[in-house]
Amino acid sequence: MLRRVRQSLRQVLFLMARRPGLLCGAIVLGVLLILAVKFTCSRAKNVVATARPPVRFFSAEAPVVDLYLGQLDQVERLRSMAEVSLIFFYAPWCAHSMAARQEVQQVAKKLAKQVQFLAVNCWWSHGKCRRQNRFYQYPIIHLFYRRFGPIEYKGPLVAAYVESFILRVITPLTYLPSRATLEEFLSCHEPRVVGFFQFHSSPQPPGYITYLSSALQALKRDFRGVVRFGVITNKQVAGAISLTEDETVYLYRKLNSSLIFPRRERNFTSEAICSWVFEHRKTVLHWLQPPGTKSRLLEHELTKGPALLLFLPHNPLGSNPSPILQQVADIAVRYHSCDNNNHSSLDKSFTSLCCQSVLLPKSSTSVCEVCLSLSQSILTSSSVGCSFPSTAQGGDLLHSYLRNCCLHQVSAPMSIKTTTLVVCSNFLNSYSPFSQYSACCRKVEPQLNDSQAKEEPDMQRVPLTPASSSSLPSSGPQQGGDGITGLRCRTNRTLRFYVLDVALNWPLAMRLGAAGNRSAPLHQEADAQGNGSGDGSFAAIVNLKDEVHYVLHRNPATTLTESLEAFIRNFSAPYSLLQRHLVGEEDSKSGEGETRHPDEHQHSPRRPLITELTTSTFLPSVMDLQKDVLLFYYTQWCGFCSVLNHIIIQLARLLQQGNSTITVARVNVARNDLPWEFMVDHVPSILLFPKYRKQFSVKFPDELPITLPNLLHFILQHSGYVEYADKPVTAPSEAEGPGPGAIFRAEFLALQHEVQLLHHARERLSQQLAQLWRDNRRLTFDTRSLEAQNAELKQERQSLEEQHREKSRQLGEAVRRLQELADASENLLNENTLLRVLLRALKDRTEAKEQVEAERKEAEQKRSHMAS
Repeated sequence: MLRRVRQSLRQVLFLMARRPGLLCGAIVLGVLLILAVKFTCSRAKNVVATARPPVRFFSAEAPVVDLYLGQLDQVERLRSMAEVSLIFFYAPWCAHSMAARQEVQQVAKKLAKQVQFLAVNCWWSHGKCRRQNRFYQYPIIHLFYRRFGPIEYKGPLVAAYVESFILRVITPLTYLPSRATLEEFLSCHEPRVVGFFQFHSSPQPPGYITYLSSALQALKRDFRGVVRFGVITNKQVAGAISLTEDETVYLYRKLNSSLIFPRRERNFTSEAICSWVFEHRKTVLHWLQPPGTKSRLLEHELTKGPALLLFLPHNPLGSNPSPILQQVADIAVRYHSCDNNNHSSLDKSFTSLCCQSVLLPKSSTSVCEVCLSLSQSILTSSSVGCSFPSTAQGGDLLHSYLRNCCLHQVSAPMSIKTTTLVVCSNFLNSYSPFSQYSACCRKVEPQLNDSQAKEEPDMQRVPLTPASSSSLPSSGPQQGGDGITGLRCRTNRTLRFYVLDVALNWPLAMRLGAAGNRSAPLHQEADAQGNGSGDGSFAAIVNLKDEVHYVLHRNPATTLTESLEAFIRNFSAPYSLLQRHLVGEEDSKSGEGETRHPDEHQHSPRRPLITELTTSTFLPSVMDLQKDVLLFYYTQWCGFCSVLNHIIIQLARLLQQGNSTITVARVNVARNDLPWEFMVDHVPSILLFPKYRKQFSVKFPDELPITLPNLLHFILQHSGYVEYADKPVTAPSEAEGPGPGAIFRAEFLALQHEVQLLHHARERLSQQLAQLWRDNRRLTFDTRSLEAQNAELKQERQSLEEQHREKSRQLGEAVRRLQELADASENLLNENTLLRVLLRALKDRTEAKEQVEAERKEAEQKRSHMAS
């Protein structure tokens, strides 16, 4: 190879030596080539400009240390100096980072004295943060509690939620100094964890730091902090929940027996405690927070079974749960309360009754005895513990039960003067495990009511002595008779309760059937449409297995508790009365999608070319008996559907020119839910609903291409449209010309001729079918007569067989008797022969004797004669 290259070079040099002009030209070309390459390279370097130096992301007034050069060393130094630190990793170009910047600044201004806020630019290529971290999204929020961390915040980037999470990190443990605070801490429906540590031995007893770390570990798993951790340092307070040993972790569960962390079976570490708590907790309300991006969170939860989605207004910074959430939690607790014996012994340790009689203003003979079970410590401290909530204090729950108990359940006659117990109800007081109401209705003497009514005409309360346990009903959720208590164990359609923030998940609520938009107040939207409430809540049951969902339509006269209970009972019934909710576009938008003729004026009375159908207008339009409806199924994301639009428009124009009764309509199945019987398996799809024969709807064959001639043939074949069927098929006139109209006219007339032939063939086929039907009917009658004759012959055959069997039996009997007679005759013949022989012998002997006698007589006569 080298030899060949050398030879070629020698030849080129030899040629250049012989021709000097060629050598000069090659040198000039080489210089130009070098200059062009250098010029191109210099221009390529100038195309990519150097990155601009980063600038401060947060404003100078915000109490946030902005490390816009990505200095992680400064982050470590500053974090070690503060007790609680928040680190905000951002990218300057990220829209989410820009939106979260205002929220973080708002929180930083509130909590600047308690928390150190740091912001790090993790996009600067020369920064240490970009080189050491590989974040797949921005922004990222990490919190550090002293040396523990990082605790990543995965909630919504809203100031209230971020502030609530920071406050929970600042105080991961709730100090419980007295029994009253312990009762209030355990009264919530959510699981609670209590740790008992005595601090008198050392500043920090063994295991306390581990327990504190377990609370922070729980915040890592759940940013809402549903599982709250409390700590007790007083041995007397710990005795209220039967805790005697130091360094004990207690998990309180409302629907099941409480548990104590098994230190002998598991290591006492923060990870082990956190895992044990999340493994054994019992939660009746599950908070859902879809991330707002592509996620399978809802699918993962909905595949577990039917789900009740409750969209409630939520205030993360509220010190106490909202009243709406309390009502929903009460329903969930009673729904899951299957066994009254499973409650913790803590509920039974504070039992003391305090009873009052409540007179109703509408009925002078009805009275409700309301008994409140409270803590002994409260009762002994003062008599104020026996006071009941009045109307001014908003005792809606109490009055609701009194109304349901006394106004609707009392049926005893007024003439009865003796005290008669009618009905009792039991319910919790503000979800506290230490107090319960028991309302019992009874009749009292009219004189007593009249005297009391004069004193206080509206409502009177006469204190009663604490009744004995035998006269009061047993407390428990199963005595209420409300139909919702323990329903989870009495139905096969078990519901799971999920709660979502209505402000953050309003688009999902609208997709499920909530009315209105986010710009208007929620209570105005819900009241206008009737599928919400004045409190801004929305509820729906989603059954993913059956592909249905139901929406709660609130009655303004009923409370949220009553509506939800009826909603759950109707869903759990074997034959539910709930109607499947169909989500569709508003009717006002239906006119926007109608395609009109281009020559049609705005106020023209002519109908549109293509009618846009929605969920509400689908059935009235499609099931119109006076029209043949050609329905086109499409979606906005279907590319094939948009390709077919011009064919559908041409078809609609052609049918409208002929003044036919065929309506061309379309429906967007991605935005409008339809009944199951009208759904299709793919788009685009075309269905024809003939007039007067809607039950014989026909689908356009999938194997045929969707073209104008095929659609016309399909319509004329199945719709019965024979306006031109009797007219002769003529060729297009020369005046029409060879344009597309003449071609369509010729194809249309040819199709009409084919339809006419098909109609004649159908008539002949109908006649043949009628003749076949008559023959079949005649054969049916003959078959029936033959079957009757066959049945008669079978009966005669059976009778003959029975007679044959009887005659055979009689003949056998006669043969047997004849055989016996023959045997007897043979014996008689033998005996007769013997008798004959005997008689012959006797006869011979007799004859011999007679002969001898005669001879003797003759001899005597001869002797006598001779003697004479």
